[in-house]
Amino acid sequence: MKKCTFAVDIDGTITENGGGRIHLDALDALRRLTNMGHNVIFVTGRSSVEGFLLSVFGGTTKVAVGENGGCITLDSNDHILLGNIEECKTALDIIQNSIDNVVEKPVFPRMTEVVLERTFDLNDARKILSEKKLDVELSDSQYAYHINSPGIDKGTGFKEIMKKMSINSDDVIAIGDSATDVPLFKVAKTSIALGNAANDVKSEANIVVSAKAGDGVLEALDKLAPKLSQM
Repeated sequence: MKKCTFAVDIDGTITENGGGRIHLDALDALRRLTNMGHNVIFVTGRSSVEGFLLSVFGGTTKVAVGENGGCITLDSNDHILLGNIEECKTALDIIQNSIDNVVEKPVFPRMTEVVLERTFDLNDARKILSEKKLDVELSDSQYAYHINSPGIDKGTGFKEIMKKMSINSDDVIAIGDSATDVPLFKVAKTSIALGNAANDVKSEANIVVSAKAGDGVLEALDKLAPKLSQM
């Protein structure tokens, strides 16, 4: 059997609701893939530490890409920082001084990004930062708005893991639901958008399933089962 690497988003993909409750059947299916010899790596807008802890308790591959690609966690105190949080904080100051209702979201501490509540117009913020000639990435994970260093996204973060673990893009299967997953789709040969994804996200995927979130992951794995058995 050929070894595959599943790059899996967390929120909206293996969660049951906005509160972050894990869909246990989906997690069990991912654990079974790991037991079969495949890699299952969480690639999330949450902190890489949260993703790593989920991999430990969930029984998947013990590595995580977090902060939308800005940080990789390999062990409890082993992190690779790809982004620069100081330039993200500078962008936050500019946005807060220019737009009302810009509020940081209470989240697990970040090492490379700033996370904001979805309480303002993201396009307005992009325009202001462009006028100030500040080059950062602004994205919407549906869970929150994120400010990341230029060039940082889930795709670039996952490429670092691919190098480190000698993973070929032909063997990567990406599963997600939001715009922040599209760069991850682009580095994977097989990309799967769930039923709760927006149409512009679905249009970037090779496969679209009808079920949402964790149920969608189960549907996706069912569709892939014949292909995996042939590998």
